[in-house]
Amino acid sequence: MPSKYPFKRHRFPAAVILCAVRMYLRYPLSYQDVVDLLAERGLDVDRSTVYRWVQKFGPELAKRTEKHLRRSSLDWHVDETYIRVGGKWRYLWRAIDANGQLVDFRLTARRDARAAKAFLKKAIERVRLHRPVSICTDKAPTYRKVIREINHAYDPHFDSITQIDRKYLNNRIESDHAALKRLLGYRQTFRTLRSAKATLAGMETVRTIKRGHIHNKKLGVRGEIEFMHQLFQVAA
Repeated sequence: MPSKYPFKRHRFPAAVILCAVRMYLRYPLSYQDVVDLLAERGLDVDRSTVYRWVQKFGPELAKRTEKHLRRSSLDWHVDETYIRVGGKWRYLWRAIDANGQLVDFRLTARRDARAAKAFLKKAIERVRLHRPVSICTDKAPTYRKVIREINHAYDPHFDSITQIDRKYLNNRIESDHAALKRLLGYRQTFRTLRSAKATLAGMETVRTIKRGHIHNKKLGVRGEIEFMHQLFQVAA
């Protein structure tokens, strides 16, 4: 558990900040929606304040949740989708396991072999010794080349990762893309890559918590809130 207390010098109590951040990351709400919901509870907060909270505590939530994640299965589904950042299309690479648990994501400006390789290497390094035995992709030839290069890097004489390129088998991650985009709603346009990455980090983590892909979490919304409070050492 990180020892640094991240709420120092914040005017609002930690529970209020976490409530606002969780609402924004869990539901398809705008910053103004969150402001209005807080106002119903007698709290006057500016939209820019909620934005700063999300940018700060979204990545912090992801960082603190890391050690509580369940181990990913060894069968992955990998695909890329796109979101708009700064008025331009950017590519969101995502990998989930056979149970629908997020393995990793990466946001890039390009969709090419270099970006695919950087993403897969990052995802594999994150799971360390529990490398996948199969990766299901679409039929893009980029993946075949990249997986072959990664296999060669780990063991030149053995293909430790098998690629499966039957598109219908990759419906799992395409459905997960759709669920994420429904959550983003009309917020699919971000101003900068930095803000997009921070928001997505928090959003993916909240989805992971909601789905129960972590250890020692009680069921339901109350369990989610209690888990977040425990992560940040905040009294209920």
